[in-house]
Amino acid sequence: MADFYVNLMVDDERQKKLGEAGLSNHIQDLGGKKTIQVPMTAKEHKKLFKAFPELQFDSSNACVLPEDPEKVLFGIVADMKTVDVMKVAIMKLYNPLAGKALRSKL
Repeated sequence: MADFYVNLMVDDERQKKLGEAGLSNHIQDLGGKKTIQVPMTAKEHKKLFKAFPELQFDSSNACVLPEDPEKVLFGIVADMKTVDVMKVAIMKLYNPLAGKALRSKL
């Protein structure tokens, strides 16, 4: 069982893609919205929170990513045909050197 989750909202187009990927059984109704939950470990949560410090987690330890990262994560889920993708997704979503000046020794 996962420690944390990312909720991905599912519209009709996404529902079709999930069906093609064989992931229709992962669609849930949460608060009147169709979603899929992508599980993540505490370590992945820490990295994701560093990349997106504004994330808000609810009482079930779930969050919703900003629009662009959510599209990237959904694409990874659909391409890999599994919801267990956070290890791969973190590499695409989290850039620990973002905003830091490059240093070199001369």
